[in-house]
Amino acid sequence: MAITLVNPNGLPEIDAYRQVSIATGSKLVFIAGQVAWDVDGVTVGEGDLAAQVEQCYLNIGTALAAVGASFDDVAKLTVYVVDWTPDKMPLLMQGLGRAAAKLGVTATPPASLLGVAALDVPDHLVEIEATAVID
Repeated sequence: MAITLVNPNGLPEIDAYRQVSIATGSKLVFIAGQVAWDVDGVTVGEGDLAAQVEQCYLNIGTALAAVGASFDDVAKLTVYVVDWTPDKMPLLMQGLGRAAAKLGVTATPPASLLGVAALDVPDHLVEIEATAVID
């Protein structure tokens, strides 16, 4: 594996992600922001943040597999949530947990979560981008 995830001493330990990723691979993989579209471009989970988060992660898993990678190779995630408020965190974690169970992974790379006013399609509540490193 090209990625080692670390929680350094002196930084808080966060359950949802690790504070640092160390990349030793030779190829960078940049995955465009994934939204809650299925393979036919139909929005999954309209109005349901947890369902949309789950679909985003499943789409990232599909993109990773297409280039011979997995969530073990992800160095960083960026999550954009429409009208973010902290009370939405349980729904975000529920969607992540369901996707991780389906994919058989523990997705804990460093992550940034940003609240945004809107995304490109009004029905989309979340968009997630990934950067991976592979050998």
